[in-house]
Amino acid sequence: MPIFSKSELEDAARLVHTFMPPTPQYVWPLICDATGATVWVKHENHTPAGAFKIRGGITFVDWLQREHPQSRGVVTATRGNHGQSQARAATAAGLVAKILVPRGNSVEKNAAMRAFGADLVEYGDDFDEARIEAGRLAEVENLTMVPPFHTELVRGVATYALEMFTAAPDLDTVYVPIGCGSGICSIITVRDALGLKTKIVGVVSTEAQTAKLSFEAGRLIETNSAQTFADGVAVRVPVQEAFDIYSKGADRIVAVSDDEVAEAIRIYYRCTHNVAEGAGAAPLAALMQERDAMKGREVGVILCGGNIDTDKFVTVLQGNTPTA
Repeated sequence: MPIFSKSELEDAARLVHTFMPPTPQYVWPLICDATGATVWVKHENHTPAGAFKIRGGITFVDWLQREHPQSRGVVTATRGNHGQSQARAATAAGLVAKILVPRGNSVEKNAAMRAFGADLVEYGDDFDEARIEAGRLAEVENLTMVPPFHTELVRGVATYALEMFTAAPDLDTVYVPIGCGSGICSIITVRDALGLKTKIVGVVSTEAQTAKLSFEAGRLIETNSAQTFADGVAVRVPVQEAFDIYSKGADRIVAVSDDEVAEAIRIYYRCTHNVAEGAGAAPLAALMQERDAMKGREVGVILCGGNIDTDKFVTVLQGNTPTA
């Protein structure tokens, strides 16, 4: 279980900030009007890769070079943002970055990964099938497998939580999306390291509820599908190491529909002129769902990324909901 002291988190932040500046967290008046709360938006859509995952790539590759200098590179599975993170960090360090995505993955995220130097391979019908193949290729091609959840990934991702809690230490509640779990686990570990009382609410799609079902059952529960256009939370198989953290550290997990996510994307654009991808808008969708209970409170929402394909964004702005 990743447990970091405040000084360890500050060390990670210094490393990350040599490669990128901190991202802002703003209180947008129109978002506050829409929700009835004082809402801090953490803008991870403002990173050099448009999403929070970039942070974990920095710390993972730094660790890899220190602890496994013989490694020739990395292999991993992704729906896009994790892959951009690993490709950017690995190729900058002169390493190979083989990235597996499921067939039919985001065209624009695929292009971004290739631009960062990824050797991109399409495999399987969803993220979890691609993940299994990535593990096989790690053995065959002598590459280091980057799992969807790892202490070094959490160490990097935790730097956004440190930035947010430093700027807004009095938050009553933070809403954060759950895919494989690095985001919510980073928020929990930073909250605990700083001794704060903030409630952490995980957010999943109604079409990909593995984390919610597992949380409520107290054990891992897989789902048969994860068909949501919010691809960052489209996960069928929960991760034990992440579950061990959020099952104890989260207050609750909320499920939002694709229609609710699409409306949250529209709210972000109308109220802030920021672009949010599906997973990035899911926390705001959950806050809108619970706005009666959150009225008058100080709340954080993690806009974890803005990498939505153009055609899907156009569909949303036209008042419709994209298909998965």
